This record gives sequence, structure tokens and C-alpha cells, in this order.
Amino acid sequence: MTAEQRIKNLSVPAGPVDVVLDTDTYNEIDDQFALAYLLRSTEKLNTKAIYAAPFFNQHSEGPADGMERSYEEIKKILTLMGEEYPVFKGSDRYLENESSPVPSPAATDLISRAKQYSPDAPLYVVAIGAITNVASALLMAPEIADNVVIVWLGGNGRHYHNTNEFNMKQDIAAARVVMQSGAPFVQLPCMGVVSSFTVSAPELEYWLKGKNPLADYLAANTINEANAYAKGKPWTRVIWDVTAVAWLLNDRDRFMLSRIEKTRLPNYEHIYEDDTGTDMRYVYHIWRDGLMEDLIKKLLK
Repeated sequence: MTAEQRIKNLSVPAGPVDVVLDTDTYNEIDDQFALAYLLRSTEKLNTKAIYAAPFFNQHSEGPADGMERSYEEIKKILTLMGEEYPVFKGSDRYLENESSPVPSPAATDLISRAKQYSPDAPLYVVAIGAITNVASALLMAPEIADNVVIVWLGGNGRHYHNTNEFNMKQDIAAARVVMQSGAPFVQLPCMGVVSSFTVSAPELEYWLKGKNPLADYLAANTINEANAYAKGKPWTRVIWDVTAVAWLLNDRDRFMLSRIEKTRLPNYEHIYEDDTGTDMRYVYHIWRDGLMEDLIKKLLK
């Protein structure tokens, strides 16, 4: 890929584009918002497939169980929305190293789809979990790197003291594979950048509660989860996964600000290393209220 083509593909796309979403949907409460926002943004985004990503925290018994639970949660959101899309199960484990892929239906589908695209008309891959599925596809078929643009919510801001963020720390090997693959890469860092995209209980109750089955579920799920952690104290909750979808809708910088940077890899000690010399796009600020307005409008469709 030429330098000029890379810069073009690292810009917000001008017209309707094809998208796949890679999501650990059951891990938290924000993937559900991101999935719904994507599917309600049909004015510009054509969703082609949804992939279930592995995760391991208090909501799962391990990466494989997390992926299975995410698969079922994707199906639940689709049912609430009255929608049908192809959904594929992803990896049942993380990469063991930077050269051994984990085959899965999701990785196989991504390879097959990406081969139908080109640098001039790429497939946009929005990833909002551990990026194992995408890395595995790139390891199995490196040639697809030129045909995709990868938009990932992962890691922390470059000014932050570490990269020990949930999506990145689950599979550092996968993050390094993707960031060195040659695929145009857009990073939405968590702490210090998209951590500003939060929502509160009064907002959820005012804007979403009682409006439709999807809105009711998102509000109740978020409030219940947040209350369990807050234990009676005031709270706001990050729903930052929404920002990865929003980057594709970021015409005229209406939702966020970003710039071209050189790619900096995370190492296994949870800090960024020196840059690789390859251009990437780095998001550094979110216009919270404008994005929240668009999200609510679409959830109430």
C-alpha cells in the first residue's frame, strides 16, 4: 500500500461503507450500546457480520466461556431490535505467541469477506474487545491487510502511565500482530481519552427508560451493574465502546478529534515502545455531548 493510500484509508470515510464488528458483548454493559448504535446507523454503515470475541473476568469462567456468552448476548440484542445479521463464534483462547493463530468461524469469515474488498474500497473492521479474532485472520491470510481498515478501542492514552487496559492486556500478542500487520489502524485509547464518554443513572432513566424494549434493556442493564459496584455512592459509567463505531461517523470531526501518529507497540511490561515508523490514526479527544445526543436519537428509533 502506498503512503498516500494509507493516509486516505486512515481518514473518516466519506460515503456508505461495509463494516464488521468484533465484540466481547457480555463482558460489560457498553458493547451492547455500540452494537445497537452500529445497527441503527444505516445511513452510512452497512453491517455485514458480527463476531463474538473471547474475554475473561467476573462475568465468565474463561476466554472460551466469555466468547460463548458474548455470542448469546449478541443474539439477545438482535432479538430486542428485531434484526437479523450473520453472527459468528470467535476464538476460544488468546494467542499463545505472535505467530500462531487461533482458528475460528469468525476469523475464517473475516478472511473470506476481506478478500472481496480492495485498498480503494476497504472493509472496516470495528473491534471493541481483545483483538484475537482479527489478529488470527491476519496471521492466516496476511494479504488481507491491504483490504481492511481496523478501528480498535484498546490500550490507554499515550500520556497515561501504562497500557494495562482490559482489551489490550488480555492479548498483547494479538495487539502487536495487528499493529504490525500493515493494515491501516485507528486506535481509540481508553484511559485518558475515550474514558470521558460516560453516562449516569438520571440520564438513562430520563432518555431511555420506558421508550422501547432495547432502550429499557440498556438502561436497566447499565443501572443494575453500576449500582452493584457503586454500593450506594454516586456514579457514572463508561460506555466507551460506542466511540469506535462513532469514528466511522465522524464527519467534520463532529464527535472526536484525531491525528496521524507513528504506530507505537505495547510491550509485555504494559508500556508503549518506540514507534514502528508506520502511520496510524490516534484519537485524542471526544466531544461527549454531541455523540451522546446522536446515540440517544438512534436508540429511540
